[in-house]
Amino acid sequence: MVLGHLNHLWRWCGTAFSFLVFGIGGLLLPLFMVPILYCLPGSAEQRERRGQRVIHCAFRFYIGMMKTLGVLSYEVEGIDKLRDARLILANHPSLIDVIFLIALVPNANCVVKGKLIRNPFTRGPIRCAGYIINEDSDKVIDAAADAFGKGHALIIFPEGTRTTPGEPLKLKRGAANVAIRAGADITPVLISCSPSTLTKQDRWYQVPARKVHMRIQVNEGLPIAPYLESSAPSIAARQLTADLADYFDKELRVYE
Repeated sequence: MVLGHLNHLWRWCGTAFSFLVFGIGGLLLPLFMVPILYCLPGSAEQRERRGQRVIHCAFRFYIGMMKTLGVLSYEVEGIDKLRDARLILANHPSLIDVIFLIALVPNANCVVKGKLIRNPFTRGPIRCAGYIINEDSDKVIDAAADAFGKGHALIIFPEGTRTTPGEPLKLKRGAANVAIRAGADITPVLISCSPSTLTKQDRWYQVPARKVHMRIQVNEGLPIAPYLESSAPSIAARQLTADLADYFDKELRVYE
């Protein structure tokens, strides 16, 4: 009993420290990274690629730090399938899902909420890496096509927000529109978090009674070609969204 309480206290302190590190890093990283990136020779595209690499390395360090502190553990299956991925779609059970995915993908680009560009802790890294701001659907599709042209792997959570535990996934059509209109094959990623933590209903200080374990499984790619035979992209996107919802619900039941 006493050891259990001490373990929980340690993980609470480790979680608080991890959030502190993330906040300080979000403020300090751009202060050092932006001047260096602009001083180095190269184009804007090269600066974006370097910025993505820096954030990738920072997030690899971050998840390693959380594991070392005993805040969580994790396992990854099928990581080799991310090597040539273009459009990565994943379910979204926890706040830290994107950190894990970027830590696994060196050339990751992301579609992020517009409010994050106004957050002082996230604004700098987003701008440095050239991440796509989700404020205009047409501009997002154009920016996604441009990202694919640059060789980026684009990460999107098709739910648009974190999953509500115990409820079926409700996918928005944006990810399907990107896939259809940009002609990008899909690499599906299944994420589970046990016990559940950092959902929309959780606060950071609500640390679970036992250590969190993250499981990330990268599945075989889903070709987009069959959907491109439809005469109307809007119909194809609607059908793809429905198929993706069925796919993730089915796969997650097996996976979990």
